[in-house]
Amino acid sequence: MEEHALEMFEVGPCETPHQMGFLIGRRFSRLIQSRLSRDLILRNQLLPWARAPESRPLLEALCEHNQTKFPRYWDELVGTAEGADVPVLDIVLINFRKEILPFIPDKETKSDLPEKAIECSDVLVVGESMAVAAHNEDANVALVGHTYLIKGTLSSGLCFISYTYAGELPSCAFGFNNNGMGFTLNAVPPSKEEIVASGIGRNFISRDLLEATSMTDATSKIRSAEASVGHSYNLIDLKARRICNLETASRTRVSVNEVDDTPFFHANMYLHLQVKQVEDENSKSRQKRAAVLPKKSKQDFLSLLGDTDDAKYPIYMSGPTLYTLCTALVDLDEQTLSIIKGNPKKGEVSHTFSLSSPDLKKL
Repeated sequence: MEEHALEMFEVGPCETPHQMGFLIGRRFSRLIQSRLSRDLILRNQLLPWARAPESRPLLEALCEHNQTKFPRYWDELVGTAEGADVPVLDIVLINFRKEILPFIPDKETKSDLPEKAIECSDVLVVGESMAVAAHNEDANVALVGHTYLIKGTLSSGLCFISYTYAGELPSCAFGFNNNGMGFTLNAVPPSKEEIVASGIGRNFISRDLLEATSMTDATSKIRSAEASVGHSYNLIDLKARRICNLETASRTRVSVNEVDDTPFFHANMYLHLQVKQVEDENSKSRQKRAAVLPKKSKQDFLSLLGDTDDAKYPIYMSGPTLYTLCTALVDLDEQTLSIIKGNPKKGEVSHTFSLSSPDLKKL
């Protein structure tokens, strides 16, 4: 596995969303092309499915519904493909992989290429002495070395920082804007009957959250999204000193949990929204381990996210299949976002941003 320094690209304001996507695609064309060539889920599942005639109704409906609801973000997506000089279809498929994979017939799914909701762990607290969100960004090892930071500025003056997977919309991971709003994400595993075909994609919803103006606005964006599959959103409001965990499912189902002075850990199963879900021992193990670890300080939070006590299902992952790409630490009182490379117990901070700065200044 090759690790690379996490690069940041400052882009905008641009004349059009397509131009922003094009400039991102051109800047990171090498990483995007590399990711597409190595992504076995894309090569062995998504592309063969997309080339079959029976895939057309779902794929066309997904594209039409998301383009209609979010035309600016769709133009960004197309611009990214054109800037990177890769097929638009490939970029569409990796952005919709979560919405497509449940509908690929089992006989076409390779048993050695699982796409489960074993992605990311968060520990959150809002107390008198500390208000912190700490997040492990976990993914398939194929994503190692295939991520970057986008610092985007829109013509409206809105500025955002987004940790981005190569070729995907900012951000399927975590991000923050100069309205004082941010988020981290946890995958969740609704059972197949809970998923609605051709709904709105999670990448488009999280891209929309990068432009949220408040907790109320962010919650409204999630509630009105008509998502295809479920997700867990950790919304962070600096101005109000609040963190809320929202668990969502299709058919506009949402459950809101206000984070308080009792530390709240979230892995990759629903905790408070009543939804039929796929049982996952990895997530259960992390949840159980987190429950017994100290959570009284920021260093405790980082030690928790760096825990490897369970050799089979560690909280901090280092392969062979799953890998913790980085750890993000948001301190609501210091108003900073720090990105940590390596095990957060002792890892080095690669980037720190001032969230109180109008342009999210790098410290």
